Amino acid sequence: MNLIYFSLIIPLPFSSVVAPTTTTMVHVPVSKPLDTTIRSRRLMKELKEIERLQHSRTDPCFTVELINDNLYEWHARLFRIDPDSPLAEDLVELNIPFILLHLVFPENFPFAPPFMRVVEPRIEKGFVMEGGAICMELLTPRGWASAYTVEAILMQFAASLVKGQGRVSRKPKSAKDFSRRSAEEAFRSLVKTHEKYGWVTPALNDG
Repeated sequence: MNLIYFSLIIPLPFSSVVAPTTTTMVHVPVSKPLDTTIRSRRLMKELKEIERLQHSRTDPCFTVELINDNLYEWHARLFRIDPDSPLAEDLVELNIPFILLHLVFPENFPFAPPFMRVVEPRIEKGFVMEGGAICMELLTPRGWASAYTVEAILMQFAASLVKGQGRVSRKPKSAKDFSRRSAEEAFRSLVKTHEKYGWVTPALNDG
């Protein structure tokens, strides 16, 4: 069968004819591509592994969760430290079920360490400093290695708490700022000190 093609031309009124104009660029919204950076891939891998372990154990040593669905900021809850330590006794006595930590992963993670601080309870000694900053070589650029995992960081921190004779503070909360900002300032000062003098723990403080 032969097909016959034809076009239909409908004349427009003179007033409807539009003169050619300059080309207008139309911006069509496109979906944001998935973040496939090294940082994201590494954190997704670690998060999935930690969640797998959390679900496979009835009493995990620690748990993690994203803060406001942000892959680059985590809360970690540390449930276990040496049960024979004074800090463990403090936690039991004061009915504190875990130590809450805040982790922030920089853009160049895992080639640079995360920033980690204690949120609660307030801990004295144990290499915990102003604002909950943590004096631990592993968390500094000099002491960091990209192979370290979040689990390794938390286990090292648990050991450092005991080694540094950490205790839950019994003092009334002072008006002095206890925040991420004060922790970051304390940690920057710590890093500068150790870069200058080496990683030798001073005798009169926890840094």
